[in-house]
Amino acid sequence: MTAPTTQQRADDGASLISILDELAAMLERARAMPMSASVLVNKAEALDLLDAARAVVPAEIHAADDIVADADAVLRRAREQAERIVADAEAEAERLVAGERVVALANERAERIVAEAEEQAAKLAADADDYCDRRLAQFEIDLGAITAQVRAGREALAARGDRSPGGQG
Repeated sequence: MTAPTTQQRADDGASLISILDELAAMLERARAMPMSASVLVNKAEALDLLDAARAVVPAEIHAADDIVADADAVLRRAREQAERIVADAEAEAERLVAGERVVALANERAERIVAEAEEQAAKLAADADDYCDRRLAQFEIDLGAITAQVRAGREALAARGDRSPGGQG
């Protein structure tokens, strides 16, 4: 059985690792030279394996580039999604803060309105008390005058009663 050619290995989709494993196995099977670390290797087979390795390296690099590109795309999408999430969270936080600000402003306004109403109520009560006091003072004066008139009328009646023929009084 003949070993596959460089083109056959590339067409079969052989990986660089499998080609290097095959080269290592060939070196391990090679016949050792006596009293040396050298071995006898079939030059054509070794060169064929190296050519096959060179042939698959661009494909392996292309595959690695594809994986990196896919990873970059996934990372880019993840970053975009993270940016959208952060932007949405910031918008929601701003909305909540604005809502809290509106509530705070409404509470402040309500407190001012209540304080103004209490001031007006106190002023109206003081004005009403003052009006009532003036009216009562006038009634007192009027009643004093009426009392004086009543007393004078009674005294006049009493004086007339002393002049009556019977003198009873």
